Amino acid sequence: MHKLTRHALLASVTVAALLTTGCSASSSTETDNAGAAAAETPAASSAPDQLAVVQAPLGKSAPTALATQDATETGDAAQKSSLKVASYDKKSGRAVIAAKSATVTPSSPSSSESSSPSPSASETAAAPVAVGDVIASAPAPGAPDGLLAEVTKVVGEDASGGTEVVTKAAELSSVLGESKAEGEVPVDPAAIEVEPLVEGVKVSWAKTGDLTFGPEGAKLPLGSLRIDVGAAIATAEGAPASAAASVEGFVQLAPEVAFSYDGSGSGTGSAPGGAFLGLTGDWASQWSLKGRAAGTTTTDGKPLRIPFAQLHADPVIQAGPVPIVVNLDLVCYFQVAADGTVTVDVEQDLKGDFRVGGSFSWSKGWTPVSESAMTGTPLDVNVTATGDVKASLGAEASIGLYGTVGVSADLAPYLRVEADAVAEGSSDGTGSVSGSWALFGGVDLSGALQIQLTIFGTPIFQHRIPLGELHQEWPLAKGEATTSTGSATPAV
Repeated sequence: MHKLTRHALLASVTVAALLTTGCSASSSTETDNAGAAAAETPAASSAPDQLAVVQAPLGKSAPTALATQDATETGDAAQKSSLKVASYDKKSGRAVIAAKSATVTPSSPSSSESSSPSPSASETAAAPVAVGDVIASAPAPGAPDGLLAEVTKVVGEDASGGTEVVTKAAELSSVLGESKAEGEVPVDPAAIEVEPLVEGVKVSWAKTGDLTFGPEGAKLPLGSLRIDVGAAIATAEGAPASAAASVEGFVQLAPEVAFSYDGSGSGTGSAPGGAFLGLTGDWASQWSLKGRAAGTTTTDGKPLRIPFAQLHADPVIQAGPVPIVVNLDLVCYFQVAADGTVTVDVEQDLKGDFRVGGSFSWSKGWTPVSESAMTGTPLDVNVTATGDVKASLGAEASIGLYGTVGVSADLAPYLRVEADAVAEGSSDGTGSVSGSWALFGGVDLSGALQIQLTIFGTPIFQHRIPLGELHQEWPLAKGEATTSTGSATPAV
């Protein structure tokens, strides 16, 4: 309704102007004015803008977008701006805004309301932003997760020459308006920070146009990150030295951020009609479990988990002119559940893809998305004695926007071994022992949607929404054997 009212007013003003100057204006001028009026007044039924979703430039070229109060009220998207956030104080919400061409020394905004001078009328008029404007910025000093904020007060010029303002958190709907945006953007593996948590972790990556080879000469697909690890784990008590337990392998992934927004739907107020935020990509891993792992079920009922690497990235995607800062965290881990009785030497090669996230629509609200399609191949199998053991090589992931956590997920591909044996005997000394074993591959996927997803401008939900447990398992190999014993034949 805001757009229709605005367009009607523009048409009325144009007609009035033509009537006022009609006799003195030439016919060509009237034609030009009519054309201008038509250009300024698009048809009310025109489709909303479709914004491209791409990877944003970094450094000095990092984008900033500004939505004026008028644009926010009428549902228009933000426009590209020459402004930048020179500094930001999260505690007070104060920021210093400056033009990108200006040389501004970042200074910490004052955190005290009373210490700020009252701006004069001329200062307020000359300020590059006004109360009600919303600014979207890539990471900036004091705002490593980017900034999406509404100006609530213009304080005035600060000592660095920028304009100090007071802000509050804003929502994506205020800068994307009634536009549409959808896309999947690869995360640059070179921009992912990796912190090893155990000794022996090796990291390699391959970036488009800058191929790097992984350990042992392995060639990585472009856009992939690979982490190799090997670690000893607790061995069952009483096991021989030859049965020392260990895990070894690698995980290779090419993550992509999936984002969509639909401001043209049947939402009410400034809320969108649809939205999606998630993590998707290709996954490959190969790992082995050797030895006799100790019984790992502890008093709290959880199996042994060994985190071996922590990953973090803040990729900036761009929906039209609007920079959207995505916060991505992953913790890669081994997890072993065993009863301490079976000795194994098993290895699996696993490949596939995954997709986790949250989807919003007005008919259903926020709903979880958890999908995985993976297949495994056994590379080595050797099982001794009876018992059960399950080993996972997985990743805990969280994804959010502008420093919030929207989706958390736990993706855990695994190997599972079942071994059983039955012994029979008689009084004459004869007997037999039969045994069987089976090797399975599988994947567990779980997680939750967090209340911070309301940054899209959607209605608030009061609690975490579970993704729902996804469990898939497939047979890899199996075997069985029988041995017999007989009584000694007495000498004649």
